[in-house]
Amino acid sequence: MEKKEIILTGDRPTGRLHLGHFVGSLRRRVEMQNSGKYDGIYILIADDQALTDNADNPRKIRDNIINVLLDYLSVGIDPAKTTICVQSALPALHALTFYYLNLVTTARLSRNPTVKAEIQMRGFADEGLPAGFFTYPVSQTADITAFDATVVPVGEDQLPMLEQAREIVEKFNRIYGDTLVLPRALIPENEMQRRLPGVDGKAKMSKSLGNCIYLSDDPKTIKTQVNGKMFTDPQHLKISDPGHTEGNVVFTYLDALCTDEHFASYLPDYSCLEEMKEHYRRGGLGDGTCKKFLISVLEETLTPVRQSRARWEADIDTAYDIIREGTARAAEKTGETLARVRRAMKIDYFTDRSVIQEWKDLLQKARQ
Repeated sequence: MEKKEIILTGDRPTGRLHLGHFVGSLRRRVEMQNSGKYDGIYILIADDQALTDNADNPRKIRDNIINVLLDYLSVGIDPAKTTICVQSALPALHALTFYYLNLVTTARLSRNPTVKAEIQMRGFADEGLPAGFFTYPVSQTADITAFDATVVPVGEDQLPMLEQAREIVEKFNRIYGDTLVLPRALIPENEMQRRLPGVDGKAKMSKSLGNCIYLSDDPKTIKTQVNGKMFTDPQHLKISDPGHTEGNVVFTYLDALCTDEHFASYLPDYSCLEEMKEHYRRGGLGDGTCKKFLISVLEETLTPVRQSRARWEADIDTAYDIIREGTARAAEKTGETLARVRRAMKIDYFTDRSVIQEWKDLLQKARQ
């Protein structure tokens, strides 16, 4: 039988999705969805995992499920080609997580570089670490294996998570027999496909830092973020000063988003981005001109997304049906995997009555 290629990806519903998500994952998901290369694509709204560090504010997670769903639909995720589902509504994931916890040690979890970085970033080292957050890689393994995912798109910072998932799969198969699919990572091919920094130059966009450009932001907000907050080159004080494009957020965003056609439309003095960069480096090109051009690029990129979101916001009933039906399909798929896992572990006591004969044979042997 031909091996199926199945993708699993997703996001935590802790807020609206932003330009970093778009560059880092969303537009690539649309490309993969429309490529025809994959037998199944599942996008998981990971509300269980969002609760691991938001347990005191479940309303935040509930409210943002609709925001994440609308962002998916507005960028072109097609429910006819991609299954969108909610993590907490898939009981198989909870059971698989529990079984896999027995296959990994706390020492191994504590060495996971991604977990260590997240612990430090969220201040858990000082406040105490929630056990759910600590076991995040195990939950992620349950997600991946439940869908028999062969491909998991990740950034380089998430590779340790997938490595740990592969370890758990290999250990399970070694103990219980060849049962689980071993996933592989699909990492961005180049810098432009990686998640953008915040407008202030910090490594990550964050709602709490106020350094995001959201997919649903209006033109006025985008102008404020770019003109008022975007980090450029602190040594480029006068237009005549030579400037640096490396580490300059304006050019980082242009690297990710602009095309030669944008120059023809909005800045015909240059034919391409490299030509613009060369001028900036030698001096004579002001930050204001660069930012104005970026705003035009952002508007061309995000206007159709905003328009699509507005249409979906006016049809919430259909959006609800999409996620409900997708979750129902996902529950069936993940339930099949859980049944297979339980058979492999010999804990499928009630799938048929053959266990009665096993018990009779066991008792008869004990009497002999």
